[in-house]
Amino acid sequence: MSSRSSASSAPVLDRRTLNRTLLSRQGLLGRSDSPVADVVERLVGLQAQEPVDPYVALWDRIADLDPDVLSTMIEQRAAVRMGLMRTTLHLVTARDAALLYPVMQEVLVRAFRSSPFARALAGADVAAVVDQERTLLVATPSSPADLGRRLGERWPDLDGPSMAYAARFLLPLVQVPPRGLWGRSGRTINTTAEAWLGHPLDAAADPDAVVLRYLRAFGPASVADIRTWSWMTALRPVIERLRPHLRIFRDEAGRELLDVQDGTIADPDQPAPIRLLAQYDNVFLSHADRTRINGARSWGEDFRGAGAVLVDGHLSGTWRVRRTTATTAMIVELGTTVDRPTMTALEPEAQGLLGFLAPDAARRDVQVVAG
Repeated sequence: MSSRSSASSAPVLDRRTLNRTLLSRQGLLGRSDSPVADVVERLVGLQAQEPVDPYVALWDRIADLDPDVLSTMIEQRAAVRMGLMRTTLHLVTARDAALLYPVMQEVLVRAFRSSPFARALAGADVAAVVDQERTLLVATPSSPADLGRRLGERWPDLDGPSMAYAARFLLPLVQVPPRGLWGRSGRTINTTAEAWLGHPLDAAADPDAVVLRYLRAFGPASVADIRTWSWMTALRPVIERLRPHLRIFRDEAGRELLDVQDGTIADPDQPAPIRLLAQYDNVFLSHADRTRINGARSWGEDFRGAGAVLVDGHLSGTWRVRRTTATTAMIVELGTTVDRPTMTALEPEAQGLLGFLAPDAARRDVQVVAG
């Protein structure tokens, strides 16, 4: 039977079922007592260009989260922050760095080739530049600006920032502490993952395993969804190898959805608690078709610099923390008018997150603005 005919006869999952299934697999229907490392791996990493985002993502999913657990993992090199899916900075366990980077390396290389940094280095011996970058960063972890200046001393006719960006795309760079630690800050300082972890990331690329990990965390999902999450190409051969071991569904528009055999499909009538998500939570960035998670608002420019609010499992607003000398306030802006039970549930959730983010604030205040 062809894949087209099998898809046409596959069970249909409506949008609400897909919503509850996604929330369930993402740990957003109820906080668990799972270890931090297990949750990070189950989610295939946490988007981390904002240093606090992984902590918020885990607070949403783990009961009584101790942020120092994750901070210690980063400090002790059990977790790293590095460019992976979509070339975006993610926090992953050291074990997953070794699995994911060989697969995402092609994504990073392709992104560099189409970047303005590659155009600025046209005609240069980029391989020689990258070899020198590896030597310099292993010897002395450096910021991109410092690296660009040091490279400029050797190649004065080349653009220093573009050479530094070549390292970001063409080497497995990790950001070293104190950046990313809980309650601390620091400049972006990079070294190679091999130097930081003490072993090479030279395992054979296994895209099949990565696709299965994605489906387990975000499925059922289409090939376009997998591509949106990862920026991987040449997915068709991967899917055809996996197809005999997958379950096939359709969405209401007739699109084929793929899933792992033992993936649980959630009850669409299961209630979804209010959640205040990190600014860049992968739950709303990992599908080409976001209708399963979009609600009164769609994730876009008005979410820049703000976290996202889920009401009944759908995007419904933003949250921001504003600090003054007198008060640390959380401003929650909802896109629609909500009923009294929702407002009653929103208040303690917002107070809880604000207390987590600003435990030492002399005064904390939550302000909710409904559309």
